[in-house]
Amino acid sequence: MNDILRGQLAIDYCCSSFEIIDKENHFKEYRPLELRRRFHEKDEMFLKIIAVNGKLLFTGQKDIIDWCRDKYANAKSEWFFEAKNMHKLNDRLSQDGFQIGMVHPFYIAEKKSEVDTADYEIRWYRDSEIEQFRRDPRFDEAFTFCETAPDVIGVAAVKDDKILGMAGASMDSPVMWQIGINVDPEVKAKGIRKCL
Repeated sequence: MNDILRGQLAIDYCCSSFEIIDKENHFKEYRPLELRRRFHEKDEMFLKIIAVNGKLLFTGQKDIIDWCRDKYANAKSEWFFEAKNMHKLNDRLSQDGFQIGMVHPFYIAEKKSEVDTADYEIRWYRDSEIEQFRRDPRFDEAFTFCETAPDVIGVAAVKDDKILGMAGASMDSPVMWQIGINVDPEVKAKGIRKCL
């Protein structure tokens, strides 16, 4: 795991950089640390969990963290997000008026892929140029228009003046951006997603 990712996860999950790479599950009371990723996140975080490096990291309010430690101290990360665990967790969250909001798989690219872009024009969009895509359902993954994690750059694959795909990056923290990609269904499996 690269040092930038490890450092960001330590901030986001209120733990040490070492705890990101060891083999133990960790349970930390949430503190809104400076430089944390802020993608649609509120300062009064109740609970968030990540499966990373073969283990689980939990951060949240003290009561739910204590409950999670009791139930999941030895849980395996590779099976944690199965439906039976999510039902049990959701039942506990409902006691405090919460429910599971989302479960997303996220990935970090290890190296740049080489893709032939000769068939496409590549267009870049920065800052205010992105505004033209607000409320355009074709690019709901590429751009989020979130105030706390602003969209900062977009890149499109264009052919015959038609956008075939768009990738956008939001500044989730000062050191890590998140990429979202939309590809026109008519050209899926043509390498455009990889290109972008």
